[in-house]
Amino acid sequence: MTAPMERIQVLDSIEKDIITCLHSAGQVFVELSKEKSSLKQAENHTQMFLKTLSAVENKLTDQINYLTQVSTGQPHEGSGYASQKVLQMAWHRLEHARSRVNELDRIKVKHVQGRPATAASVLAQRTAGSTIGQSTTVPGGQPQQAPTSAVPPQGGGVQGPGTGGSGQQPGGNN
Repeated sequence: MTAPMERIQVLDSIEKDIITCLHSAGQVFVELSKEKSSLKQAENHTQMFLKTLSAVENKLTDQINYLTQVSTGQPHEGSGYASQKVLQMAWHRLEHARSRVNELDRIKVKHVQGRPATAASVLAQRTAGSTIGQSTTVPGGQPQQAPTSAVPPQGGGVQGPGTGGSGQQPGGNN
């Protein structure tokens, strides 16, 4: 049988002893309340009460000593409390580290989204949009505006907060 089950059984026997003790005390009072009480019966019940009370006191003292050792973290046989406490603290540290890494990741993503476009992405945007909105010269010397496309250029980059659907290029000033 496991140690916790044994502890529960010991507590159960203590409870039964307490019931026996109270029953013996009640029998003493019943015997003394009779008109013709038997002193011998009263003494027997009193002796039973004192014997049971002493056993309960010893068993409870053992249980309290066990709990004192476990709760102060002193090493003793049969206790897994210290190991359980170490494991629980390790789980708390792990969860704290995870939350901190997630927070740093969110800050990184926010920072990357807020950065101005790099030179390579600006060059790609200029190349993709070279025919949009530029003027060309037609034969005869007259400058003519190239038609603008209703479709935005591909390969834009990441849109930051507040730029979605506004028609502005990513990385541009708002």
